[in-house]
Amino acid sequence: MHILSGDHGEAVLPVARTLAIAHWQSGLKPAQKIACIENLKANGRRVLMVGDGLNDAPSLAAAHVSLSPISAADVTQAQADGLFLGERLKPMLEAIVAARRARKLMIQNLWLAAMYNAIAVPVAIAGAVTPLIAALAMSGSSLLVTLNAMRASGGTR
Repeated sequence: MHILSGDHGEAVLPVARTLAIAHWQSGLKPAQKIACIENLKANGRRVLMVGDGLNDAPSLAAAHVSLSPISAADVTQAQADGLFLGERLKPMLEAIVAARRARKLMIQNLWLAAMYNAIAVPVAIAGAVTPLIAALAMSGSSLLVTLNAMRASGGTR
C-alpha cells in the first residue's frame, strides 16, 4: 500500500502511521502521482487507486482500476471505474474481501469444469452412457458450478 498525496507531510504522516503504511509521499502534483503509478505498473504491480480530489482524476485514469467516493468532484467520479458511498474507506475493505472470495470461487469453478470435462466427455464419447444420462450429467455440472458461484454473495461482510 502507498499513500500518494498532494497534502503536506504534516497531514499525511499521522494517517500513514495510523494505517501502518510505510510507503507514503506528500506534496505530489498529479504528474508525480502518475509517475509513481507508472513505476509500480512497470514493476509488474496491478494498481488500484482510490482518490477523491480534483487533482486525483488523472491518477485514477492511469491506474489499472480506480475507485472514488460518491462525494468526490464530478470529474474525479467520471475517471473512476467505480464509486462507493461515504467518505470512509470501509467499502474498500469490503470490495477487496468480495473480490478475493469471487476469485477463489472462480478458480474452484474452473477446476470443477476441467475435472468434469476430463472424465465425463471421454465416457460420453466412448458411448458408455446414454445421451440422456450425458445430458443430465452436463446439466448437473452446470448446476454445481452455478451453486458454487452463488456462494460469493454470502460471507462478504
